[in-house]
Amino acid sequence: MGKQIIKVAVVCAYKLLPERIGGMDYFFWHFDQKCKENGIQVDWFFPNESRHDGYLKLNIFSSEQKNVEKFFFKYCVANKPKYTHVITHFVELCTPIFKKIKEETKAKVIAVDHNPRPIEGYPLGIKIKKRLKGLLYVQYIDLFIGVSEYSRQHKIKEFGSNIRKKAIVIFNGIDVEKFKQKSNFEFSGKFIVAAHLRHEKGIQDLIRAVNDLVKEQEYHFYIDLFGSGNYQNTLQEMVEEYKLQSYFRFNGSVNNLYERFADYDYLIHPSHGETFCYSVIESLLANLPVITTKKEGNVLGMVIDNENGFLFDSKDIIGLKEILNNVLNQKAHIKDCTESNIKVKRFSIEEMVNNYFNLLQ
Repeated sequence: MGKQIIKVAVVCAYKLLPERIGGMDYFFWHFDQKCKENGIQVDWFFPNESRHDGYLKLNIFSSEQKNVEKFFFKYCVANKPKYTHVITHFVELCTPIFKKIKEETKAKVIAVDHNPRPIEGYPLGIKIKKRLKGLLYVQYIDLFIGVSEYSRQHKIKEFGSNIRKKAIVIFNGIDVEKFKQKSNFEFSGKFIVAAHLRHEKGIQDLIRAVNDLVKEQEYHFYIDLFGSGNYQNTLQEMVEEYKLQSYFRFNGSVNNLYERFADYDYLIHPSHGETFCYSVIESLLANLPVITTKKEGNVLGMVIDNENGFLFDSKDIIGLKEILNNVLNQKAHIKDCTESNIKVKRFSIEEMVNNYFNLLQ
């Protein structure tokens, strides 16, 4: 018998946006290229069609904004493709559709979890539903992948200990070589926030902290916010209500943050929950110190308090205010992040691509 031809489907509930190109986009492009170089065909299933940048080279099937997992299943029923592996990204885990996909394709099913958890935990009803789904549908997923140990442990907690042996960690990857390096650590009063503008990112806490701060003393600084999302109008209304327009600047989404991080004094990331947190790692790659929450924003443990940044408890507005006060009054200062830059280089796109590619062997 000849060698089995490897044909892979990647099913991803990730909207393709030309104005928002991040680490996952680069991963998709490099993974597809690596597969092609090794004679592996990849079919990509996304909610929408897009032909910007590296997506020009991908074989994309669009669900036209409908549920991408159900669209993929219907495609398999109609076309009978011979997939050896089905990899899912950003989709809900342990749902009935996994059983249908497994039974229809007979492929090895690999489910990747990128989703953050609520800081207070799930309500009891949702916990019970997740455990029940684990009992019913875990058997139809061959491998669970978390993008951090945090996400791996939460999957085991949610769906049951029976997934422990098939739950592994593969860190997300970043194009580590392209980041402009910060070399001047003299404080200039420039802060950056880089995040999807959602409630879970905690930017409302930052606005409240700044409001309390400037009531007590006049400061000269500004915070550039890069990103977009469904919470943007609320955040802008807060800034206007507190009359903080001179401190906050909304810049929308950009594709060259890797060039911009080095121009600021600190990244501020007051997150309520993350599974990986690109912006923190990207900042450290640029030698930019980070102000973030102890567990949620620092989910990978790469920020060391008073060494390459400052940490505070999630939702602790007073704690964040005190850090800002100390930084602005030069009572606290990070002089260099070079050592951190070396440590975070292990989160490379190449490493991520190779780890996923090895699953196909």
